[in-house]
Amino acid sequence: MYALVDGNNFYASCERVFRPSLNGVPLVVLSNNDGCAIARSEEAKALGIKMGAPWFQIRHLAEDAGLVALSANFALYGDMSERMMSLAAGLGQQQEVYSIDECFVDLHGVPGDLTERARQVRARIRQWIGMPTCIGLAPTKTLAKLANHMAKNAERKPGSYPAELAQVCHLGAMDRAEREALLAATAVQEVWGVGRQTSAKLQAEGIQTALDLARADVATVRRRWGIVLAKTVQELNGTPCLSLDELPPAKQQIACTRSFGEPVTELASLRQAVTEFTSRAAEKLRRQHSLAGQLMVFIRTSPFRPDERQHSAHRQIKLSTPSSDTACLTEWAQAALHTLYQPGHKYAKAGVMLMDLQSSASEQLGLALEDDEPGHRHRLMGTLDHLNQHHGRGTVLLASAGMPQTRKGWKMKQERLTPQYTTDWGALVVAG
Repeated sequence: MYALVDGNNFYASCERVFRPSLNGVPLVVLSNNDGCAIARSEEAKALGIKMGAPWFQIRHLAEDAGLVALSANFALYGDMSERMMSLAAGLGQQQEVYSIDECFVDLHGVPGDLTERARQVRARIRQWIGMPTCIGLAPTKTLAKLANHMAKNAERKPGSYPAELAQVCHLGAMDRAEREALLAATAVQEVWGVGRQTSAKLQAEGIQTALDLARADVATVRRRWGIVLAKTVQELNGTPCLSLDELPPAKQQIACTRSFGEPVTELASLRQAVTEFTSRAAEKLRRQHSLAGQLMVFIRTSPFRPDERQHSAHRQIKLSTPSSDTACLTEWAQAALHTLYQPGHKYAKAGVMLMDLQSSASEQLGLALEDDEPGHRHRLMGTLDHLNQHHGRGTVLLASAGMPQTRKGWKMKQERLTPQYTTDWGALVVAG
């Protein structure tokens, strides 16, 4: 038996935890540079705001309908996610963190009433950190994901599913007729792993609902649409084909790219940006114990300003020795940037991508400096990561990243950013 725990409208809910006045108010969280909506409250969805809607197209709703828009506060969301996951882990014996707001929990061998246990964990999460959640339980991960979908919709869309399924839905506790009735009421595109293109092909073949897919012939599905969809059919019928992944697989590429808050024309500002992007990518690289064999840097102007001179270029470099050393990677990135930059352009975006990743177990000593004592650079990078993790990102930087007061031009535009309530001592909420 598996459970899928999901935070409702996660980004918006994180903001509401510390600003209760936003409850019941249409709320959207905006992307980098406050460009478009990446999260919406139920009230915002009711206004017809679509995911990814550009802010300039919906900003009139701030005056017409009381819409509140906030800049994305990823430091807050990440910390709230860790807190939620630590509480959700108490549901069972093993946990797979699937995304920032979702996790699977293995319930095999857990005694007692699982529905009641899920309700208690859900209540604990709400009481301890203020996060509303829905939980789906079922014999397979695909059905658990579907059960979670039913729990959410039963709560926010009365009449779509029976009201008793709201918040917690246990498909495994139902008889076959009840489960099939719910599958019949669920469109095939709502099944986990069935994308837009696949669902269109299935619908063309008469497979309209989750029940239709569950009743499809596995051999035919495998022959026509592949083994992944065939496993989905088996999972819909209660046969587990997907195991719990306790650790996420290592990424094959790591990138850090940003659009600038305002156009950048000077090489010095681009050097600062590329240094910070490389540093962040290198930190992620070390976190998964990997080395990069190749590095790519790109810069480009905005294609949305056709009246300005356009320039887009990238350079890919194969490193002589795979590395995770921030200074080494930044040196290569700066060299690439110097070959790309052309004066007279207004650059709108830049990025760094680390590729050809491999395990750090294969690392050779003396990566950056031949006369360096073995292990010194490893300890230096470890200290750098430790300081930035415990005292805040950007506490220790390479000199080429520049001083904070000189980096305003290329930093993201976040005019609606809320305080980092849980990760910044200066932003702690004071109870009067």
